[in-house]
Amino acid sequence: MEIYFEGPVMWAQLDANMHMRHSAYADFAAQARMNMLTSVGLEVKDLMRLKMGPILFREELIYHREVGPNDYLKVSCVIRKSRKDGSRWSIQHEIYRRDGEKAATVNVDGAWIDVIKRKLTALPEDLAAKFQTLPYSEDYESLD
Repeated sequence: MEIYFEGPVMWAQLDANMHMRHSAYADFAAQARMNMLTSVGLEVKDLMRLKMGPILFREELIYHREVGPNDYLKVSCVIRKSRKDGSRWSIQHEIYRRDGEKAATVNVDGAWIDVIKRKLTALPEDLAAKFQTLPYSEDYESLD
């Protein structure tokens, strides 16, 4: 399991019940996802130059254990489903507390969008090749 984000839960990420607020889980997952892409050379600056970015169609959050103030989290990511060219994908994120307990699973389905045309697009061949080097889940499913 590769960890793509580690960090503390901040005060601003808590709700009135002193638990991490629901949207903070999505924030941790998004940062881990971008770190994962960067780890294989799929850089944000390249996406900006190409005027494209990731877009989500679905985001599912499954809570396993509560997360509280001053907890420290680690987030792993794997590709669960994708097209060969990386144009469509599903990523699973697992969020762990400092004590090793799995706190949450975040599943997302997404694609790439041309931010000028506002239409779905595919990665250029060189970036698609980098996308293919990302870690895949044991139950990976091809969408082709």
